[in-house]
Amino acid sequence: MPSQNSSSFQSNQTKSSSPDFNLSLSERALAAAGAAFLSAVIVNPLDVAKTRLQAQAAGVPYQNLPSTCRFEPNTVMLHDTKRFPQYKGTLDVFQKVIHEEGFSRLWRGTNASLALAVPTVGIYMPCYDILRNYMEAYTSQNAPSVTPYVPLVAGSVARSLACVTCYPVELARTRMQAFKDAQHGTKLPGVWKTLVGVVSADTNTNLHSSFRSFRFLWTGLGAQLSRDVPFSAVCWATLEPVRRRILGMWGGHESGGVGVVVGANFAAGFVAGVLAGASTCPLDVAKTRRQIEKDRVRALRMTTRQTLVEIWRDGGMKGLFTGVGPRVGRTGPSVGIVVSFYELVKYALHTYTTQH
Repeated sequence: MPSQNSSSFQSNQTKSSSPDFNLSLSERALAAAGAAFLSAVIVNPLDVAKTRLQAQAAGVPYQNLPSTCRFEPNTVMLHDTKRFPQYKGTLDVFQKVIHEEGFSRLWRGTNASLALAVPTVGIYMPCYDILRNYMEAYTSQNAPSVTPYVPLVAGSVARSLACVTCYPVELARTRMQAFKDAQHGTKLPGVWKTLVGVVSADTNTNLHSSFRSFRFLWTGLGAQLSRDVPFSAVCWATLEPVRRRILGMWGGHESGGVGVVVGANFAAGFVAGVLAGASTCPLDVAKTRRQIEKDRVRALRMTTRQTLVEIWRDGGMKGLFTGVGPRVGRTGPSVGIVVSFYELVKYALHTYTTQH
């Protein structure tokens, strides 16, 4: 009976799921890196808008203050809204950033996004592919009832690995997008200078050891993992069945060709990205608040749970879902672009190698 279930599952995989192309790890990484590059450039303005809205809710004023202003916790209720005009939404962020800082500032942090997305997705997607294929092969033979949960587990493990490896660049990106410079037209610090500032920031505490200083490069890692792991779990648990259903209706990769590969994967990725982005928004707000914290002692002591409690106390449900619009507007297309481009390159490489 188990072998019958196994053969049935494998047959279904061949017809409707993402095919297990015989590609090397480097080829999978190349496909993922290309997808990450494309996605990072397209959706970066929405990422800026989301981060600005979340930073504002955390107490960062955006009027005539330098980017080095000291952030103090729980100050959101202390700002005079007449003196410090507030961002009212995504479009308002776009309008004010363009007017006050210039159109190019909507792509603030794009270099950090690229420096982050290319290696992160280059690790994430191939690891997910390999783990999923290995685990599905094993569970289909030994525990068929567990097989539907494989994407959830594989996505969580792969995302954790990628997140821990590339986290300092994520920290730099968030800080670059959250703060604005007081003088229009000045060149803001890049990824390297931002990270150097995190490590060597002046402090009145005794935390001067090299180890403790470099530890700040992973400030908020717990919040990042608590956001990204559930995000990946929800995303892949949604994406795989939706993709298989669409591919099943369209006859699979082999009969549908490029159009089916791109269409099915983008549609499934978009749906999965929207659901995962919306459901994990409170964790994203907590991650942003922890990453922009400039009190070094507090930054080390903060936990995701404490941060969520503070956000709830300051802003209630609305506070927990600050920036959900641009976040969903970013994650839906982003996941769709990454997954469809990744599968398209895999398909193209597979087609090329089989024909030559």
